[in-house]
Amino acid sequence: RSSDLVWMKNKNKQKFDFIVIDFPDPSNFSLGKLYSKSFFKIVKNTLSDEGLMVIQSTSPYFARKSFWCVGNTIDHVGLRTTPYHAYVPSFGEWGYFIASKTAYKIPTSFVEGLKFLNVKTLQQMFEFPIDMSKVETKVNRLNNQILVRYFEQEWSSFN
Repeated sequence: RSSDLVWMKNKNKQKFDFIVIDFPDPSNFSLGKLYSKSFFKIVKNTLSDEGLMVIQSTSPYFARKSFWCVGNTIDHVGLRTTPYHAYVPSFGEWGYFIASKTAYKIPTSFVEGLKFLNVKTLQQMFEFPIDMSKVETKVNRLNNQILVRYFEQEWSSFN
């Protein structure tokens, strides 16, 4: 909501250690602005120095340019991104970015008793095969909405 952005930009004085962003996919210009350089600048200013942000970023398999555009846009505000992906049964192969002010270190150990996550499965989440590997994109800005254009092009072939 616009009021949330105004609050984050002008009134919030807190820093957050963990920010989760789960926006709908950028299928129109109203949603595309949420993935813009302007928005990520605001988020960067609310993130603590050791904090992490994670954002769902569409499918790196079905919408490869869209996925990497999100990461590229976050990189351009000065955050460091670490991409990862996971198979989500209701969506297919889905991608995310972890962003932080310093380099993210992938965990090498876990608490006992986890049912589905271990070092090997985690490593696979951070590896991108050739058909999902990084591609060059433009930065998504309020005045170009390139992410929405990429998204429309890529997903239109599946309708």
